[in-house]
Amino acid sequence: MPSLKSREEFSDLRLHDKNAYLQQVANEFQAEAGEEPVALSKAALSRLRRFYARRSVADLKLGEMDEGAMRDTLIRMADIIRGSEMEKVIESELPASRKPEPKAPPAKPDGASKSLPPGRIIRLAPDGDEQLDFFVPQVHDAPLKDEMNLMDIAPFALSKVRRDGVIRYELKDSIITIEGGAEVGLATTYDYDIFLSMVSYLAEEVRRFRIDTQKGRRPSLPPPTYRPSATQILRFCRRGTGGKQYAALEAALDRLQATRIKITNLSGGTRRETQSFPLIGRYKVVSRTESDAVDLVEIDVPKWVYDGVVQPEGKPTILTLNPDYFLIAQPIARFLYRLARKAAGAASAHYALDDLHYRSGSALPPAKFRRKVEDIVERAKDEPLPDYDLTLKPGKRGPVLHMVRRSDPEAA
Repeated sequence: MPSLKSREEFSDLRLHDKNAYLQQVANEFQAEAGEEPVALSKAALSRLRRFYARRSVADLKLGEMDEGAMRDTLIRMADIIRGSEMEKVIESELPASRKPEPKAPPAKPDGASKSLPPGRIIRLAPDGDEQLDFFVPQVHDAPLKDEMNLMDIAPFALSKVRRDGVIRYELKDSIITIEGGAEVGLATTYDYDIFLSMVSYLAEEVRRFRIDTQKGRRPSLPPPTYRPSATQILRFCRRGTGGKQYAALEAALDRLQATRIKITNLSGGTRRETQSFPLIGRYKVVSRTESDAVDLVEIDVPKWVYDGVVQPEGKPTILTLNPDYFLIAQPIARFLYRLARKAAGAASAHYALDDLHYRSGSALPPAKFRRKVEDIVERAKDEPLPDYDLTLKPGKRGPVLHMVRRSDPEAA
């Protein structure tokens, strides 16, 4: 079996070197099997790059490939890359003087995520993120979806600590108010990850429903209930599975249920329609662990989410996000990625920093918010956000942030 680079070593390579390395591994594998080498296509290399970083079979998109040598090669390479003995092989192959220096302190004893150097915008994936866990429901491999109507603003507090009060956005076509519960405050950026896991689960169930329908079967529509285990949620959100993570889960559910969004649609300056809804509906802790942490939960999917994904009047109101969104460590950087995904799409978009500050709902003063964005743009040169390049350019009323989709999402 060919020796393999660790995820950290592989991520340090340039795009061209990643492609060359993957082709080399494929050649070595086929030579060892006595087969003729298969030149990997650009699409196959892109899939393998993503798979190497995440170890998720869904990234290979095998269902979209015809039976043949290249498909077989990807399957067998995946078996090698995700092998449970991979790290041991790497350690045995490298002499002590050439072993890579660790990029972050070791994981905490309870399995929590690795600590970050100050200011880092992309965190390392948690231990075990590269391994497929066949005991975790398949929503772990579902595409990551977000509610498109909420991507122009931050429907949560850009904070890692409790924030009370109301966030109000007065936009061209609507007025949006975000209000938290009196006892628990507003949902945070990281609480919203649970909302994303719920939407992604529902979107995956709808996809399977449509496939079964096309095959002539008579499946039932997905129920408006999300029933995940705590481990399922944490692994989908690419977090560690230590005790602190489980303990924080129930508090996050409280904030999500208490946070309500009120939208007043405007037409020609005239108030037309107002609707109010929670981020999640009723939730119930179905079971707990021996240490009294959340084990299995049941969450009612709000009607506005269910209708937008399962029974939309037009197209579903969701967009696919890059799975590495969960590795973005700073709340403002997460806000910038979501806005870029909605506004820039496959092209580009730009916003004045004053407009960004308003749309973020950030409690930071404008000057401090500007410095945070400037710092993110500078650090993104070495730690690029998923999919988009950020640059600041002078404008008539101050700096303007330009968000441009990279031609290849892996070309960081």
